[in-house]
Amino acid sequence: MIRSAHQDTFARERLPPASEWPVFLFDRPEYRYPARLNCATELLDAQVRRGHAERPAVGMLVDGRPVFATYRQLLAQANRIARVLTEDLGLVPGNRVLLRSPNQPMLAAIWLAVMKAGLIAVPTMPLLRAAELKQIIERARVGLALCDERLIEELRSCQSPGHEHFAPALERIVCFNSGDADSLEHHLVRHPPVFRNVDTARDDICLLAFTSGTTGEPKATVHFHRDVLLMCDGFARHILRPTPTDVFCGTPPLAFTFGLGGLLCFPLRFGAASLLSEKLTPESMLETIERSQATITFTAPTFYRQMALLLKDGGDRSAVRSLRKSVSAGEALPDATRTLWREAAGIEMIDGIGGTEVMHIYISAREDEVRPGAIGRVVPGYEARIVDDDMREVPPGTLGRLALRGPTGCRYLADVRQRDYVKAGWNLPGDAFIMDADGYFFYQARTDDLIVSAGYNIAGPEVESVLLSHPAILECGVVGAPDPERGQIVKAFVILRDGYSPGTTLAAELQAHVKARIAPYKYPRAIEFCTKLPRTETGKLQRFRLRQQAASTATAPSTPIAP
Repeated sequence: MIRSAHQDTFARERLPPASEWPVFLFDRPEYRYPARLNCATELLDAQVRRGHAERPAVGMLVDGRPVFATYRQLLAQANRIARVLTEDLGLVPGNRVLLRSPNQPMLAAIWLAVMKAGLIAVPTMPLLRAAELKQIIERARVGLALCDERLIEELRSCQSPGHEHFAPALERIVCFNSGDADSLEHHLVRHPPVFRNVDTARDDICLLAFTSGTTGEPKATVHFHRDVLLMCDGFARHILRPTPTDVFCGTPPLAFTFGLGGLLCFPLRFGAASLLSEKLTPESMLETIERSQATITFTAPTFYRQMALLLKDGGDRSAVRSLRKSVSAGEALPDATRTLWREAAGIEMIDGIGGTEVMHIYISAREDEVRPGAIGRVVPGYEARIVDDDMREVPPGTLGRLALRGPTGCRYLADVRQRDYVKAGWNLPGDAFIMDADGYFFYQARTDDLIVSAGYNIAGPEVESVLLSHPAILECGVVGAPDPERGQIVKAFVILRDGYSPGTTLAAELQAHVKARIAPYKYPRAIEFCTKLPRTETGKLQRFRLRQQAASTATAPSTPIAP
């Protein structure tokens, strides 16, 4: 093992046993990094040395106008923050720092400063409440939090003795965007814009990325300095292929590895710029793209669908004329949404599947290699296969579980669930797939989301894709509902576009629409019209909540059930 720079070894001591790690593959030359590696040095300091100092790095819209900090300015700010962390706050390499903020340039500078100082970032979603923050603080044993003043209320509860969500480990909170005497800004003015980055090892831990925890206690995924560069030199280099002239924008929070890669690390790795936004709607994202002349976007399929409908309704694609790449991930991309976006925006979608455990996207396809219905093939450097419940590989065209391995992989922090995710050296993300003879992977569903009705296996995302091709549907979610005769029936929760009214006539029309396009046994026997679907902060549909709702109304459905 390479000598670690960490003085605080809490996280390293809680890595899973080596026997429970997946097999890691570093066969490709671009994935071989030197033993001493600090990812911030490569993402930021190196870009300044390469002559990109005056190029735009990160920015926001200010009064409707894009305002960017240059690479030189971002480096200076990150260096000052690193000095505050180490000199004023006394942190040592290996300490964990909780980050709580919406997407903004200050958060980008803070994240880079944490890397520079050899600390471990513990980013959190802005919408998390005190109960969820307490779990994260305790599992990661976080002593310091850096928090946007506007989000302090829930975190204060974790620092209040006697509160039900008190977390004793949290010793100090330092706010930014604040005028307080102890604010981060108050500390920054005393420091010069230079800092000597900690000489970390390539396998020193730099990030604890927590899963959403929507179905139970959240898991902390452990990532090294090399993993940050691996996601850039994997998916971004081989599939996305950015250039220094690109401007990135999108919706995923930097606390989510999809956002960390797509909106911070990818642009910095390739000398490009990122336009960060605190909160976007489909309407404001179109405005952001137009005003910033963004060239690459990252968001979830639902956002692309809603933006496409706005573009088609307006009959003008000028708002997205600057775009040359659009990346979809976070949930299954329906073919209907892919087609709608291509027709509205004039560009092909780059789809991808990844995960917090494996850092970022590991299956995707470039725009010129898209195959209908498929996500794509493995990103160079990864291997994937479809296996049965006994980990035996199944033939092409057979439904099974996805197993993969490559230069990144799952390591949970002190969590017995490591044994569920990694088996025989392979990562098992919990997805049901079919692979064709050419190595293209066709997503079916989460393995726990497959609907088993009268002996048939039915993938909810497939039914969703067909429903979305009907002009009445804005959004939908499909799950299994308990049924005494069939075990489960397919139930669809749908949101209608303006101009359409719910009722038995439309429900029957939607059922017929599905029957005419896929096997009739897959059609939704129950349809519930609603105005909102449960989603995570990153836009992912929470099907488990829909299953709960379907189960609670199974005995007395309020929507039509066809024979």
